[in-house]
Amino acid sequence: MNNQQQKWLFLIVLSLVWGSSFILMKKALIGLTPIQVGALRMLITAFFLLLVGFKSLKRIQKKHWKYVIITAGLGTFFPVFLFAFAIQGIDSSIAAILNSLTPFNTFVFGALVFGFSFKKKQLVGILIGLIGTLILILKGAELNPNQNYWYALLVVVASIGYAFNVNTIKKYLFDLDALAITVGHFVVLTVPAFLVLAFSDFFSTFEITTETTFALGYVAILAVVGTGVAKVLFNKMVHLSSPVFAASVTYLIPVVAVMWGIIDGEKLSLIQLLAGGIILFGVWLVNKAR
Repeated sequence: MNNQQQKWLFLIVLSLVWGSSFILMKKALIGLTPIQVGALRMLITAFFLLLVGFKSLKRIQKKHWKYVIITAGLGTFFPVFLFAFAIQGIDSSIAAILNSLTPFNTFVFGALVFGFSFKKKQLVGILIGLIGTLILILKGAELNPNQNYWYALLVVVASIGYAFNVNTIKKYLFDLDALAITVGHFVVLTVPAFLVLAFSDFFSTFEITTETTFALGYVAILAVVGTGVAKVLFNKMVHLSSPVFAASVTYLIPVVAVMWGIIDGEKLSLIQLLAGGIILFGVWLVNKAR
C-alpha cells in the first residue's frame, strides 16, 4: 500500500474511531466526573502504549523532548478535559460538529505562527465556517434551553490546541516516527494525569456500581482505541500528508457523531444540520484553496 492509499485509509479509520468517541465520553460521564474521565483516559492510554511501544522512546532525542512536551499538552492533556466538560454541558453531536473548526485553526495559526502563506479564498472559507458555527450555537441554545451553550467555547479552545499540535509535529517532529511521538506524549502526561485524578478525590470516593463499572469500560475503550491506537495513526498520517489534510479528519467525524447522537435521542434541527454543512463547506474551501 503506497503513501497515498495509507493516508486515506487512516483518514477513514480515524473518522469512525473519533466520531464514536463523543458518545463514549457522554456515556462515561454518567458514572464519572469530567476530571476523572480525562485523567483515567490518559492513564489507561499511557499504560497501554508503554506495553506496546516502550522501546520506541529510545528514538526520541534530546532536541525532540521540548516539542514532545508542548504537543502533549496542547494536543492531548488540555483537550481531553475540555471535551469532557463540554459534553457535560452540550450534546455530543454538537461538540463533534464544532470540532470541525480544527482545520480552520490549523490553517490560521499555521499562517500566523508557523509562516504558512495565506490566500483570499481561504479567508472566505474561514468566514463561512464561522457563520455556520454562530448559527449552530444560537440555534442549539434555542432548541435546548436546558443546556449551557457557553460550553461550546471549550470545544473551540480545544480545536486551537489541536491546531498547534498538528503544525508543531509537522514542523519540528517530522524526523520522529508516529509511535515514538505518541508514547513520548503519554510518558510526559502520566504524572500530571495521576495528580489530577488524585486531587479529584477519585481514590477516596469511587464506588463500584453498575454505572461506574460501565463508565470505566467506556473510558477504557476511549483510552486504548480512541486515544492510544488513534494517536499513532494520526501522527503517522501527519507525516504522510500535510497538516491541513491531517486535520481534515474532522470532515467525517461529525457524520459519525451525529448518527450516534440521533440513535441516543439527541435533538438536532434541520437548521443545525444546515449549519454543520456550512462549517464543513468552509473547511472544504480552506483546504481547496491552500
